[in-house]
Amino acid sequence: MAYSTDCIRNVAIAGHGGTGKTSLLEHLLFQGGAIGKPETVESGKTVSDYGEDEIARKISVHAALAHVSLKDVKINFIDTPGSSDFVGEVILALRSCETALLLVDGKSGVQIETIKLWRSLNQRNKPRALFVSRLDEERAAFEKALDDVREKFKATPVAITIPIGEGPALKGVVDVLNQKAYLRPAAHDQKEVEAPIPADMASTVAEYRAKLFEAAAEGDDELMEKYLGEGELSQEETVKGLSEAFAAGRVVPAFAGAGAKNVGSAALLDFIARIAPSPLAAAPEIAIDAEGKEVEVAIDPGKPVSAFVVKTQIDQFSGRLSYVKVVTGTLAMDLEVTNVRDGRKEKLGKLYTAQGKKLEEAGSLAAGDIGIIAKAADLKTNDTISAWEKPLPYHKLRLPTPVHMLAISAVNKKEEDKLNENLYKAAEEDLTFQVKFNQETKETVIAGMGELQINMVLDKIKNGAKIAAETRVPRVAYRETITKKASAEYTHKKQTGGHGQYARVVFEVEPLERGKGYEFENKLFGQSVSKGFIPGIEKGIHQAMESGVVAGYPVMDVKTAIVDGKEHPVDSSEMAFKIASRGAFREATKNASPVLLEPIMNLRVYVEDKDLGGVMSDLSGRRGRISGQNPIGGGIVEVDAQVPQAELLRYAIDLRSMTSGTGSFEVEFDHYSPITGKIAEDVIKAAAAFRTHEEEEE
Repeated sequence: MAYSTDCIRNVAIAGHGGTGKTSLLEHLLFQGGAIGKPETVESGKTVSDYGEDEIARKISVHAALAHVSLKDVKINFIDTPGSSDFVGEVILALRSCETALLLVDGKSGVQIETIKLWRSLNQRNKPRALFVSRLDEERAAFEKALDDVREKFKATPVAITIPIGEGPALKGVVDVLNQKAYLRPAAHDQKEVEAPIPADMASTVAEYRAKLFEAAAEGDDELMEKYLGEGELSQEETVKGLSEAFAAGRVVPAFAGAGAKNVGSAALLDFIARIAPSPLAAAPEIAIDAEGKEVEVAIDPGKPVSAFVVKTQIDQFSGRLSYVKVVTGTLAMDLEVTNVRDGRKEKLGKLYTAQGKKLEEAGSLAAGDIGIIAKAADLKTNDTISAWEKPLPYHKLRLPTPVHMLAISAVNKKEEDKLNENLYKAAEEDLTFQVKFNQETKETVIAGMGELQINMVLDKIKNGAKIAAETRVPRVAYRETITKKASAEYTHKKQTGGHGQYARVVFEVEPLERGKGYEFENKLFGQSVSKGFIPGIEKGIHQAMESGVVAGYPVMDVKTAIVDGKEHPVDSSEMAFKIASRGAFREATKNASPVLLEPIMNLRVYVEDKDLGGVMSDLSGRRGRISGQNPIGGGIVEVDAQVPQAELLRYAIDLRSMTSGTGSFEVEFDHYSPITGKIAEDVIKAAAAFRTHEEEEE
């Protein structure tokens, strides 16, 4: 069945790990009739956790698409992982969906990932609802969890459903909006059934209903006037007011339940279908025009088709699957579109929607819908496909920089190419996992958001492709520079049969401001060296800069001037001057007090108050310079520091250990800084040992 844009709802299910996201989705699908029987996470048969790695570890690793049809409305759900290692999957879900359903544990309240998600939703101005989960467990409390949200986010959640009892005594929920109850089923594989509101809850429900009227009246003068005058609103007015306030982000609806027991799913589904915003209410997508300016593109079924690829999955049975969010028009099979990245025409094959790994053929996908294009060999994540006359690319996913790096090689050297092929395939599926060959350190380096993510990639390659890999801390890309002005001359003279080789150059070198890189000046007077040899002289300097005199690292921030030279009428050549320049540059830098430079990183750490002292002390021990600390709410402090990269190579693991897994960080390169003394001596020794090892292998 084809759904029009106004009848589509897209909901990203997100939250801290262990809050019950997968269990809730399973029971939403069951309650809505999309599946015949709900499974448990322990069974390994849930709709959204279908990967072998997810089944083995009992956690979500990939964003999974599923849907329910309810009251002529199609609700797309994207279930997301709770671990920060897989934040890329959460980001693609938030990009694709107009609504975020944030799960909060009824016992633990707001946790570190909840805080990070809330900040991300604020940055996106994304409407959000709360589902307070696991209320059937000891010490779980609905209002206590909402109080935690109020305190940490300065937000005012409005309860749409409230629990009937709590902890092991949880008997069901009351739908305050629709004034009905849903009693807890005898087993999780039975559906919730409507029931009258318990008599002893009448006054409590009235209190919550008054708050609902107030929330619905917010932002609408007429509704507020009526509410203040009459003390209540009609059901139609309440639904209208809530719909507008929710879409505008003025109201945070809150729901009570226990997803694994199928408590709270019926009222939640009804609310999403009736009140959650359709794609038509979404903020416009941002495209980039030919001049590099941002252009807003609203979700619009009336325009020519365009869509954005949010995810790539390479399935062993179905082949290459491209998950797309349709922005304008209607996507249909056999349609010819342009891939805006390279301007190539692409004829679309079959379109699908999905229940986890199960693909369901779709004849078309309207603007606002989320679906799958199968076997489009050239499509990649972040691509825009379009049938516009002048197609524009949509903004790419805003993904964080990977923070955990390892050098990698195959245990069996003959399998190196096969290993790299599998690594690049993994990087294509998850853009927060990256693979690069570092020409300077001669290492293949993989980078990700954490140890868990990288281990799961390597386990998949080991179990699937039968390739064993070994990893180690990557070498740091040090640099060399000079600290004073100096000069040197060098003569290259070689006599062989026939023409000889002759070139003489005199260089002056001086340090440049950090980050300037390289400058060359020709200070020759007269015709001592022909102009035709100057390119060879510069090539020689560039070659010499590739390997410095301190430890063989590239040289930077040096100005070189040729001040004198001599050529031979027969024996001089560009090659001779290149060799002479190489020698002169090396001699000049030796005379200019050369030093090592190390990369310094900007580090931003997010930690709970209780861990702040330990983290600050640890950063000082890593030669870090702390530039500030800023409480950002929720008991979380943001610490800004500059730390040498060499001190951060295992920081993802160390921070996790220091903070019991609650801390996280972002890191990016800032500048190079000189190192001397024992630290420099150790780097020089390590570089010499590496060169010896390389020579032995050759």
